[in-house]
Amino acid sequence: MSDRVLEVWCFGEIAGQLHDDGHRLTFSYSADWIAGERPPISQSLPLDMGYSPDEVRAFFEGLLPEGDLRKLLAQRLGISANNEFSILEQIGGDCAGALSLYPVGGRPGPEAAGVRWLDDAALASLVIELPTRPMAAGPDGEFRLSLAGAQDKLPVVVGEGRVGLPVGGQPSTHILKTPIKGLPATVLNEAMWSRIGKRLGLATAPAIPHRVGETEMLLVERYDRYASPEDGDLLRLHQEDFCQALGIPSNRKYENEGGPSLTDCFDLLRRAATRPAAELPRLLDAWALSFIAANHDAHGKNYSLLYGLEGVSLAPIYDVLNSAAYWKVKPMDRKMAVKVGGENRPDYLRRRHLDRMLADAGLGAASARRRLRSLASRAPAVILEVRREIAHELWDDPHLDRIVDMSTERAAQLVAIIDEPA
Repeated sequence: MSDRVLEVWCFGEIAGQLHDDGHRLTFSYSADWIAGERPPISQSLPLDMGYSPDEVRAFFEGLLPEGDLRKLLAQRLGISANNEFSILEQIGGDCAGALSLYPVGGRPGPEAAGVRWLDDAALASLVIELPTRPMAAGPDGEFRLSLAGAQDKLPVVVGEGRVGLPVGGQPSTHILKTPIKGLPATVLNEAMWSRIGKRLGLATAPAIPHRVGETEMLLVERYDRYASPEDGDLLRLHQEDFCQALGIPSNRKYENEGGPSLTDCFDLLRRAATRPAAELPRLLDAWALSFIAANHDAHGKNYSLLYGLEGVSLAPIYDVLNSAAYWKVKPMDRKMAVKVGGENRPDYLRRRHLDRMLADAGLGAASARRRLRSLASRAPAVILEVRREIAHELWDDPHLDRIVDMSTERAAQLVAIIDEPA
């Protein structure tokens, strides 16, 4: 089998080439990218190219949907689900971060970029079809859109009260997420935690619930896009999730499967961030918000590095929702995705586990506990306030009451853990 090649574009330049020789994926930076002193596209893919094919595969397959979604997507494209190269060849035009992947010489010019705007009926139909048509993919290849994760989602453009699909290399502005099948109120659940986090002073990705008739969806504003100060054109920022940065494939994103621990996450941020002293407390805040939210699915792909105009930082918090509220609706693991000081059962968490986690993370225990206590003490009032706002401004769902009760208890539990004698 002959070597197949995709050009990897970043910031309007060719960063390198992804090769598939039929047995493995390899990646090489372009000479111009290295000569121009451009940054590596991943912490796991340094410019000296001292990385393995396994690390290459982990990074690039991490741009794709996961699990059953990837299988269904591959089926629609007529491709084997384990053929990541061919899937990226079909849908790699608008990925998370600043990367776009195209066949050699195949990148469309700016004149091809545009938006296919959708009326309400078309938008509702798109949301309804998304579970059976991931990434709006089809054999015609009109939409080349890819996002990681196991939930139905799609990059879209939102503007002037309209929602549309990007075509021809047009950057998307938002991520459209559908309700999670079989779980009630997931749209309002995630939207509520985005607003709670912001109200508590944390950087969270804005998540706006939207409804067309009875069809619900969530529009999450992309933090890896920004408007050019010169002409207002939409430009891409680069980002990668912690699994990609650590060279860990998506199917090992949970700590008990070999995924990143909290210590690994803090160590990565300490190495990669431009200002680690400012970013490490933000990661602690992100963990605390997930704990209070009873978000047990906060794994390594739910934290990202953002390569912004002022350096490398922790990306805004995203994908937070109360998962524990659904234990009685759908069987799922009651353990947290990552351990805290060796413990991943929330009811068994104690002060010694928290102190061990803070020590392993290299954080000052006393100041970190004060920070956590302040956040947890303020949380109950904010949770109730936001729950009332959601019902008043958007629409109501009685399932939110259980989420409020559980999360209020979690906040009190975190305060009790912190106040427990050492």
